[in-house]
Amino acid sequence: MSGQCSEKQHNFKVKILISPMINSATTSNPLGIDGIEYVEYATVEPQAFGAALERLGFVAVARHRSREIVLYRSGGMNIIVNADPEVAGLKDEGNTGPRLKAFALRVRDAAAAYAHCVDKGAWPITPRVGAMELNIPAISGVGDSVIYFVDRYQEFSNYDVDFKNLTTATDANASIVGMHFFGIVQSIDEARTKEWVDFYEELFGFSVLPTGQYFGVLPKGTLLESPCHKFYLQLVEPPEQAAMLAWQEKLARVGFGSSDIPALVRQLTERGVRFVESDSVHTSDRGAVTYLGGTSFEFVKSHVGAVK
Repeated sequence: MSGQCSEKQHNFKVKILISPMINSATTSNPLGIDGIEYVEYATVEPQAFGAALERLGFVAVARHRSREIVLYRSGGMNIIVNADPEVAGLKDEGNTGPRLKAFALRVRDAAAAYAHCVDKGAWPITPRVGAMELNIPAISGVGDSVIYFVDRYQEFSNYDVDFKNLTTATDANASIVGMHFFGIVQSIDEARTKEWVDFYEELFGFSVLPTGQYFGVLPKGTLLESPCHKFYLQLVEPPEQAAMLAWQEKLARVGFGSSDIPALVRQLTERGVRFVESDSVHTSDRGAVTYLGGTSFEFVKSHVGAVK
């Protein structure tokens, strides 16, 4: 890994900045965003990562009809674990741990959302769609990540077509009541905050929170609120010691929200989850961090209600 962005990413940002745009100060919701539909991890060790998700209260509820992909669910949250060798590609990167590769936005009209973003300069993703599979519109995100648009999330969903329910799914490890998607942390290169703020403001209608307003126990970077007020994005530039960390632009981690962090921590501790405790990061009423299943998760005291 390196701290350099690909040429595609640099061209991508230039194209965004010179394209016709909506007023970046608007508080409207041009895509009709209604929260996060799912996040997707790629891994070459799906069973180990799945076991980690189960400790967080997720249950494997469905398997893709033709690929090595499993859907995990907890309450209103969906996590896709992708071990398809043609998609995951982690062995080629020399990384066997899970990688946060994509997230899907619930929108009013997926095709219209896709067209809006491409018209503004976003790079379209060419899907690899098999027989009897849905074509989910998507654009390039940070690094090699993908942002999907989903409008089938109520009576009928994408999962009804692409996935087959697992009859073995049980609620033996029940979901944590009230836990919900709170946000996604994105690491970016030095001096790139303005470009990424422009990207999320002008394409999606996100708004920047005032300087100094943070949630959780990792108060860094710039925080953006979604136009639906249901989740946040955190943009973090490299720290001074980034050269030692092999910093790169990517989706870094998922944040889960809860109205009662101490109660959440107690429940997860009983399930075998261990939390990071150090001089700089430690569990408090504001939040907690764990390194589980080869990746990190953040838990944040939230004023946002659980999405159904």
